[in-house]
Amino acid sequence: MSNFFGSHAINMDAKGRMAIPTKVRETLSQICGGRIVVTANADEEHCLLIYPETEWNVLRPKIEALPNMHKSVRRLQRLLLGNAAEMELDSAGRILIPPTLRRYADLEKKLMLIGQGNKLELWSEERWIAWLDESSGDDDMPPEMQALSL
Repeated sequence: MSNFFGSHAINMDAKGRMAIPTKVRETLSQICGGRIVVTANADEEHCLLIYPETEWNVLRPKIEALPNMHKSVRRLQRLLLGNAAEMELDSAGRILIPPTLRRYADLEKKLMLIGQGNKLELWSEERWIAWLDESSGDDDMPPEMQALSL
């Protein structure tokens, strides 16, 4: 399992390139040789998911094996598989976010890279701050969370 945590404020240039922070870049280099997959997040609109290639290679067959006769499964497959972009960090530790994914997540210059254990999320800074300011409004807490003591 990867060890991505914390949040990182980063910038994207006019061409859609962003530099991965050094600590994250080093971890990516160790676990997958800097090879990653960037895709749309099916749970949070306006957010991208960044998987080390090794994690993606475990997840992808599970997504493909879902019974696609159900509308929500087809949507998940279209979003995750249909938007997946394989990438490799360049010599400066940068990646180029494809225009379709930049539009999906409303990415402009200021971004937030958020560690999620085995993957990363990429948000526009504005949307990330708005998400933090939202109240969850979700009173249905799964039993696993009820048992968790922080």
